[in-house]
Amino acid sequence: MKTFQELETIKNIEHFIDKHQLTFLYFSHPNCSVCQGLLPQVQQMMNNYPNIQLGHINTRKTPEVAGYFSVFTVPVLLLFVNGKEYIRKARIVHMNLLEEKIKKIYDLLTDY
Repeated sequence: MKTFQELETIKNIEHFIDKHQLTFLYFSHPNCSVCQGLLPQVQQMMNNYPNIQLGHINTRKTPEVAGYFSVFTVPVLLLFVNGKEYIRKARIVHMNLLEEKIKKIYDLLTDY
């Protein structure tokens, strides 16, 4: 199963995004039950997309990162393509719709 890399600074996150063509960021905090319930579902889905790099940001540890990315609630899921934000989902996430959007982008970029 794919795992999320823990990211803690704006500089590290920007480097992570710039380094990869496809980057998926998951913003959450430990006391959020929605975050804890959604994370395994997202992780399972991401197994279908091996070229997407996964990053996790704990907004309790690094609130300045949340502000920098305009994250005002959790969970927030962001997909970046070549450094640009393409998908943003927050709070209540419909997994089927999210996967449809990711699959379209992924298929276009990976020629499957």
